[in-house]
Amino acid sequence: MAKYENQHKPYGPYEKYFKRPLDFLFSLLALIILSPILLITYILVIIFLGFPGIFKQPRPGRDEKIFNLYKFRTMTNTKDKNGKLLPDEKRLTKFGKFLRSTSLDELPELFNILIGDMSFIGPRPLLVDYLPRYNIKQRRRHEIRPGLTGLAQVSGRNSIPWQKRFDIDILYVDRITFLQDSSIILKTISLVLKRKNINSNTSATMEEFMGN
Repeated sequence: MAKYENQHKPYGPYEKYFKRPLDFLFSLLALIILSPILLITYILVIIFLGFPGIFKQPRPGRDEKIFNLYKFRTMTNTKDKNGKLLPDEKRLTKFGKFLRSTSLDELPELFNILIGDMSFIGPRPLLVDYLPRYNIKQRRRHEIRPGLTGLAQVSGRNSIPWQKRFDIDILYVDRITFLQDSSIILKTISLVLKRKNINSNTSATMEEFMGN
């Protein structure tokens, strides 16, 4: 895979001066306000799924820099007789499905936003294994910080195919505005309340991206 080069267009005033400070401010406020929910959810995860309560996984961020993404775990660590983890659909419990459908499992990512690994709005951070599978255009999704939610999420979330998701990601990268970010936040809240498009049409979570 060729060395990554950020060729992001010139930043607009909102993206350059306001987006990151707003991310820091609102993530800090959210962590304070939602701290009781975070604590209760953590305790319930420990009770129903065991330790560790927090799922930590390396993901590529801005400029493909690797960071640790934090989420509440939603699956067991059940393995087969050969010591290999069972498929997602067999490890995803009813409680785990509830966490995903309500997006409660995403709340620890507020810490990722606070420290600057992520933004509230941007392309979702995907697996490190996917990096060599992207084409040149798809790699552009790493020109900005990944998001807790994004344009692709409010355009179908996990129910739309990979190619379309990536096209929408790049559309967002090329057109970052305060009005669009505000609209995405409002649409995300609506989708979470309705619990829509949590999973793909062919998988318990989201099928693996195998490349182009």
